[in-house]
Amino acid sequence: MHINVSAKLIKARTDEGRVIEMIDRLGPAGSIEIRPISAGQIQALLSLWKDAGLPCRPTGRDRIEHIAREMEEEPRLWLGAWEGERLVGAVFASDDGRKGWINRLAVHPEYRSQGLARVLVERAEEVLRRRGREVLAVLIEDDNPTSMDVFTHLGYVREEHIIYYTKRDRPEA
Repeated sequence: MHINVSAKLIKARTDEGRVIEMIDRLGPAGSIEIRPISAGQIQALLSLWKDAGLPCRPTGRDRIEHIAREMEEEPRLWLGAWEGERLVGAVFASDDGRKGWINRLAVHPEYRSQGLARVLVERAEEVLRRRGREVLAVLIEDDNPTSMDVFTHLGYVREEHIIYYTKRDRPEA
């Protein structure tokens, strides 16, 4: 399967007035649409995370009810790349009031190395910049050189002087 997502991003308005973005691409299946992920699509998101090799804490931070609440509170921050009804990529943006954060970037292995991660990150950056965030950041686990390469290619700079600490109420949180 080959997808050319280096092609242009097309903005369209639905009959209901909602603006959607579609990636113009080659291939028999048509196009990939970038749109929010809803609470009713969490199982598809969890499946994508699994297929993409992202760690998941289903009894901790990745509990379905926790994700659903976040999606309901900030639906524009959860973006999916959809080929028809199949979720093939996703990103979650967050905003701590000072920085915008790019979280949980995932692209299905069949769709990698074709620009889809770039499109998802750029779309999340747009959302965060509209909220007034001038500093964008991402945390990447040290055993994920692919993500490090993606974000370096997108202009992110590794901050060697920052060490990340956590305090968890439960180990699986």
